[in-house]
Amino acid sequence: MQQKNSGTQHYPIDYEVGQDNVEIMGMDIHNPVFFLSSLLIILFVTGTIIYPEGANTLLNDVKAWCLTNFDWFLMGSANFLLLFCIGLAASPFGRIRLGGAKAQPDFSRMSWFSMLFAAGMGIGLMFWGVAEPMAYFSGWGGTPFAVEAFSDDAAALAIPATLYHWGFHAWSIYAVVGLALAFFYYNKGMPLTIRSVFYPLFGDRVWGWLGHGIDILAVLATIFGLATSLGLGASQVSAGLNFLFGIPDQLNTKIGIVIGVTFIAVISVFRGLEGGVKVLSNINMLVAFLLFLFVFFAGPTQAIVNGILATTGTYIAQLIPLSLWSDRPDTQWMQDWTVFYWAWWVSWSPFVGMFIARISKGRTLREFIIAVLLVPVVVTLLWMSTFGVSALVQAQNGIGELANGLSSPSLATFQMLQQLPLAQLTTGLGIMLVMVFFVTSSDSGSLVIDSITAGGKLDAPIPQRIFWAVMGGLIAGTLLFGGGKAALSALQAGAIATGLPFTLVLLTMCGSLIIGLSKERSHLPKTH
Repeated sequence: MQQKNSGTQHYPIDYEVGQDNVEIMGMDIHNPVFFLSSLLIILFVTGTIIYPEGANTLLNDVKAWCLTNFDWFLMGSANFLLLFCIGLAASPFGRIRLGGAKAQPDFSRMSWFSMLFAAGMGIGLMFWGVAEPMAYFSGWGGTPFAVEAFSDDAAALAIPATLYHWGFHAWSIYAVVGLALAFFYYNKGMPLTIRSVFYPLFGDRVWGWLGHGIDILAVLATIFGLATSLGLGASQVSAGLNFLFGIPDQLNTKIGIVIGVTFIAVISVFRGLEGGVKVLSNINMLVAFLLFLFVFFAGPTQAIVNGILATTGTYIAQLIPLSLWSDRPDTQWMQDWTVFYWAWWVSWSPFVGMFIARISKGRTLREFIIAVLLVPVVVTLLWMSTFGVSALVQAQNGIGELANGLSSPSLATFQMLQQLPLAQLTTGLGIMLVMVFFVTSSDSGSLVIDSITAGGKLDAPIPQRIFWAVMGGLIAGTLLFGGGKAALSALQAGAIATGLPFTLVLLTMCGSLIIGLSKERSHLPKTH
């Protein structure tokens, strides 16, 4: 079992990590989670390749059904998870330390922030940092609260509404999963799998088919959420290469990019967490910081500073109105954007949650929640404001292609950079950033899925992580192929279809975590 840590009370569970595993072709895999997850994914990939039009229709029908019938459920769940995190941090539970009272962090705060941020939202910020504010300003897919497109109201809401989708709600979803996994692993001696979190509620039944079902759903949610981001990344890199070098922006190019980046991710897998993800994350955060500084100073600096302040105020003021789901004039916009985002973040939550759990030993619950909620949101605020304001200033002043509104989400960032000095260089840096975020996401995702499908083992053979890195790339390529010209919609449909049922898992997880924390708190030393 797991190592014992002082100041913790382990459950007397009737389970040993790897007891259900079998060795096949150099892999140490959990039966039946690995096989059933792989089978379902292979069936999806095969069916989509054979019947691309039918698969695309089915995906979009599923997406429409989920958005129409369960918008209230996803909206309400996201609100609850945010309030749950705030309440947990403010409660006496916040004193509990992951790993026990004497546990020490494995990583410095800077490395910790870099890894959780790069794995959590890297590709998304590069893709949507300009595209999303421009979409809300120009009415591409509707506007928040149905304000008039290209109006001052649309400009004022564009970046705060974007931050709403990438802010506290998003990271509270990740925080719940990450905290639950870390607590039951480090403090309760449980295997690092999603099923372990539910032991206080279901006991040893989590080692049977109930647990198998939870872990299989987690694998599917993770790999489809990951594939959505990889597909978006491939679309942006393809658009950037076309913009920079004239390489045709077509399906073959995008799939070639997926294959190339997956190959690089496999190399990163060989190097491991310390030599692979950590090094790439730190390098990428440095390059992202340099690009951020360039846009900040080369762009409309004063407008950006004013925009940061205005975005902060408007985001706080509109947090509750944007969180409501009834009697809104912008129901279609809410469903197409907000509800999709909540489902996407839920589908990403096993991946990001387990990854930050792996790197968060030694942090108190309060430190964990504050850092996971606050640090990424502040960085996102600065990033979105800098890139978004630069784009909006160009659009409002009739400068460049953005003056006509959003034509292509994949091109928006490059169209903005084109109007700044050193456009060729910064576009190249942007492409490189997306590529490396692509690699870290694929590598980190394969690490997490591998842990789930190996029954919680953290030292499973490398071929297993290679297998899941390849599968993530395969699904991304399949969704791009099946979606055709509507690839973005197909990618979103895959995330929504798996994110919706996993929301129930997250809500149940909250109750189980409270039970576990209550028992742990009784063993804390008294404070005076």
